[in-house]
Amino acid sequence: MDMELTGKRVVITGASKGIGYACAEAFAAEGCDVVIAARTPDDAAAALRAKYQVRVEAVTADLSKPADRVRLHEATRGADILVNNAGAIPSGSLDVLSMETWEQAWALKVFGYIHLTKLFLADMRARKDGVIVNVIGMAGRAWKHNYIAGTAGNAALIAFTSALGGEAQADGVRVFGINPAATRTGRMETQARQRAQVQLGDAERWMEMLTGLPLGRAIEPREIAELAVFGASPRGGYISGTVVDVDGGGWFK
Repeated sequence: MDMELTGKRVVITGASKGIGYACAEAFAAEGCDVVIAARTPDDAAAALRAKYQVRVEAVTADLSKPADRVRLHEATRGADILVNNAGAIPSGSLDVLSMETWEQAWALKVFGYIHLTKLFLADMRARKDGVIVNVIGMAGRAWKHNYIAGTAGNAALIAFTSALGGEAQADGVRVFGINPAATRTGRMETQARQRAQVQLGDAERWMEMLTGLPLGRAIEPREIAELAVFGASPRGGYISGTVVDVDGGGWFK
């Protein structure tokens, strides 16, 4: 199925690996020009250039810093699609996490998403066209005390995405989100190790944190990426204000 995205310019944050890279690859496969924004984007950009006949730009940025967000926006004005994906909120309960950890984690994922959305949305409103995709996470629905900073941050972004998507459509701009559950990335292992250390006292027992997954497996990054592509395309042209839960029904187990 042609997603009717050929020639669109897509900015993807946190796109050097995991879900972000999968999104970059999926959009490139649809003929989009891709901007990879990450702390170390060059290797990912080179890999995409070698595989797809599209323009691939690499922007080195620490998106926990407001100045780097502004610089990314200035470098990519006129982008058709923004995919907010950069985020690394650590596991831990309220008594374990320091306030410094909260502030650092939210600077990247929560305020990073909000600030970049504010910057890109203004341009999209002006031309009456554009799509913003927020990759958030199921912890914002299924609240977890041992992932308290992430569950609270994700819940805030779900509300932000829904409220904004319900309003921005009046200006021809769509905003929607995706909530992945456990996805097969390096970050999944990192989080599992953090939980194993807290709960079992041994980070090496991290595989024990991944038992009982729906359908007997973790989500593949491409599954999230392909959903992002569909939702951002004209084929998903009536999607705005919603956040799609992708958890294999695990919330209802």
